[in-house]
Amino acid sequence: MPPSVPSLPRRVARTLRTSLFAQVLCALVLGIVVGKLWPDTATAFQPLGDGFTRLIKTVISPLVFCVVVVGIAKAGDLKAFGRIGVKALIWFEVASTAALVIGLVAANVVGPGKGMNVDPSSLDAAAVDQTTGGGQLPSTTEFVLNALPESFVGAFAENELLQVLILACLVGAALLHLGHTKVPKILPAIDQAQEVIFTVVGFVMRLAPIAVFGAMAHLVGNYGLGVMKTYAKLIILCYVAAALFVVLLAVALRMVTGLSLWKFLRYIREEMLLALGTASTESVMPRVMQKLRRAGARDDAVGLVLPTGYSFNLDGASLYLSIGTLFIAQAVGVDLSLSQQITVVLVLMLTSKGMAGIPGSAFLALAATASSLGAIPAGAVALLLGVDRIMDSMRVVTNLLGNCVAVFAVSRWEGALDIERAKKVLDGETVAEDLEGGGEPVPAEVPAQKTKETVVDAG
Repeated sequence: MPPSVPSLPRRVARTLRTSLFAQVLCALVLGIVVGKLWPDTATAFQPLGDGFTRLIKTVISPLVFCVVVVGIAKAGDLKAFGRIGVKALIWFEVASTAALVIGLVAANVVGPGKGMNVDPSSLDAAAVDQTTGGGQLPSTTEFVLNALPESFVGAFAENELLQVLILACLVGAALLHLGHTKVPKILPAIDQAQEVIFTVVGFVMRLAPIAVFGAMAHLVGNYGLGVMKTYAKLIILCYVAAALFVVLLAVALRMVTGLSLWKFLRYIREEMLLALGTASTESVMPRVMQKLRRAGARDDAVGLVLPTGYSFNLDGASLYLSIGTLFIAQAVGVDLSLSQQITVVLVLMLTSKGMAGIPGSAFLALAATASSLGAIPAGAVALLLGVDRIMDSMRVVTNLLGNCVAVFAVSRWEGALDIERAKKVLDGETVAEDLEGGGEPVPAEVPAQKTKETVVDAG
């Protein structure tokens, strides 16, 4: 007798039970529906998303520390690690500058703010201060000093990734200097701690659909869908410009590594959807690190490039800032010259580097840019208050993809990428062997696609 085919309801139930992508997608749609139908009640669901993000943040610093230390120690070459860092910074600067230029060109061509004729005096500038908490972006000196830890424990307690990276580099270098004979138990302990943390991430990820539902319900309930009609031209322009930049990333990835960005998108579809739902790339950093390692990138490259990119490679934010600056200028009737627009690029190249982790950082960067030009009233930044949250999805996707491409590109540049393994994993083929120096093994008898879906339950 031919094997019986499960009924449609059974197949749907099985997919929802085993696929994180399906669970998050359903939660996303449900959150939009609840936010639209019951906006007053929906705003009360925000703690669901915030709580999930907090749980993930608790493991990011120790995970980054473990991955970097183990990567340096097992690679056995501190000079190579330094080269990876320098090459990553070069890639970050080129990518973020390209994003800024694309944003400026798009805003000049489309003119999203032209014809609005807004009177700056009618805008509530105090609302910007309320959003940013009266804060300000750090200067270059302050940014460098803040990257240096004051205490070992404090860097972890405050979740300062750059400080944790510096500590990890020092510890990894110390392990290389002492050798495994003098401290034989330290490296295995850190390696085992890393596996424990990944297991904890697996447990927390089971809450991802609940977090996405809460975050999306709050977003739609608090801001509504009407804002999209008011700022339709600006929103469409930002998303189209982001799509063009992603195409550029795909071309760069293909040229440098021979890999397909579209296959990689399919590979991290669960993480991408989760980042969209929670409007946070931090919420998926541990899982993305895990998948990049499994896809052939060496531990030291993943551990250094990805976390550093969270501070230095904000491609989506760069796009938004350049378009937002010209939108504000056009809306208040200010025609920026070519030299002023070049100044915008130069200023944003600096201010965008100090944005990570600062509340309302986009408004602070826009205000700093407006002040440096002297032609745009700083209070005009309030024009973007109603639409900023809608832009989070664009920023999150572009930032995340930009950093993942950076990991692959820098790894290939440094010879720290297993191309054959990467192609097999992205094609959904079974990979039996583990990476040399890190990564989780994929059982040979289990199809790779199924393994990726069940990693949520396995941790």
